[in-house]
Amino acid sequence: MMRRSGFSLLRFCLIYAALLPLLSCMIESRGVPIVEYEATKAAESAAAEKKQAEDLRIIAELSSVKENSVFTERRGIAEYLVGPDDVLTINFWSIAVGGAKTFEGFKQITYDVQVRADGKISFMFGDDIPVGGLTTREIQEKLTAQLKTYFRDPRLEVLVKEFKSKHATLFGQINTLPTGHSGPGRYALSKKTTVIDLISKAGGPITGRAQYSAQQTGSASGIQNLVENADLTRVELLRNGKTYVFNLYQAMFYGDATQNPVVDADDVITVPPEPYFADRVYVFGQVARVGILRLKDAPDLLAAVALSGGTTSVAVLSDMKVIREFKERVGKPIVLSANYKRILYQGDMSQNIRLKSGDVVYVPRMVIGDINEFITNTTPLLNYLFFPAQYRDSYILDQNKLRW
Repeated sequence: MMRRSGFSLLRFCLIYAALLPLLSCMIESRGVPIVEYEATKAAESAAAEKKQAEDLRIIAELSSVKENSVFTERRGIAEYLVGPDDVLTINFWSIAVGGAKTFEGFKQITYDVQVRADGKISFMFGDDIPVGGLTTREIQEKLTAQLKTYFRDPRLEVLVKEFKSKHATLFGQINTLPTGHSGPGRYALSKKTTVIDLISKAGGPITGRAQYSAQQTGSASGIQNLVENADLTRVELLRNGKTYVFNLYQAMFYGDATQNPVVDADDVITVPPEPYFADRVYVFGQVARVGILRLKDAPDLLAAVALSGGTTSVAVLSDMKVIREFKERVGKPIVLSANYKRILYQGDMSQNIRLKSGDVVYVPRMVIGDINEFITNTTPLLNYLFFPAQYRDSYILDQNKLRW
């Protein structure tokens, strides 16, 4: 009897182990229950908040540096650090024998020298003089001390004529001005420079534009250029393989200097466009009025359904879906499941999903058994919502082909 009982238990365990993956797939095929999703997101949010706090601390440090590879502070003044390829102008005054005088008894001689790749220059009676990493004041003092061997009272002035050793790169929504160097591109750094300084120098961020510019592409289709405004709330700084995100609005309008990092050589700064579908949610399926709602008006599932006129008589309230991050996940979104009946009849607000910008609320007519099939069937609609330009462009091109 004991042996038979043990054999039955073993057989049950084997069958359970074999069915477990299938059961898991069946659970996943129905979508993610909102309670489970919220628990997971709570843990993720705690980790994200911790990381955000650490990033804010690091960004604050980047905004208050007294020196980096571009500059250093000497006696409270930020001074540029000379590097390879920079071109220096050295003005040297000697006792005048004739010619133009800059002040009584002395004649000015000007030399232009380029710093070599090894950070050294040659000047008058000195060869291979190391100047890389020094300020112009320090170079002036160094050359003056050296020339005292040959001149009684040498006088020097060292200036940077061309800044070539240090650069930062700008991408994204930057204005291109009619004249001068502007827009996205590579910019030489000549002093202590903050991100706001650099963006301003490059033409400023694109703001206040209409969704489409009047400028034509010149193509046969006549499609207009899309002009997107800059999103200054999430500017990115890539440095040494790590990306930092900061809010320039905080610095510009609230005086928060911790959100305006000092630029270092080889930094890559990206000013992203405003999200095209920012602050909107979409409601489809068995509701009185399908359409688009502002997120601030419909911050959760209950409000979205109510503003859509409520559900129809054939709606399946126990299996509502919220499709999230379709665009960000390239057609493989998170699908959340909520039991709307439990909100209405049991007051279970854990089922009342807090919506995010870009969420699609779908109220089905029948229970959705296979979530993968559901996504496959709704993908054309979602593509139309999130990538409308593809349909517009293909339609115009098709019309042009028909004309030809």
